[in-house]
Amino acid sequence: MKKETKIIAGLLAGAALGAAIALILSADKDGDIKEKVSDWFCDLLDSSKEKLVDAAGHVKDTIAKVRA
Repeated sequence: MKKETKIIAGLLAGAALGAAIALILSADKDGDIKEKVSDWFCDLLDSSKEKLVDAAGHVKDTIAKVRA
């Protein structure tokens, strides 16, 4: 991953995390926003795990091709 890509990804992740924390800390009487943010983080974590598994598979395939 290029340096610029890492910087952009870090900025976007920081902005998303900051927005989520602001929503969590805001005064929400019925907890609806907190539930939505929690669901969003769970979805984000699940998609990150899936992408990591895909990347690991791609790396394994590439290593197998190089060894062959």
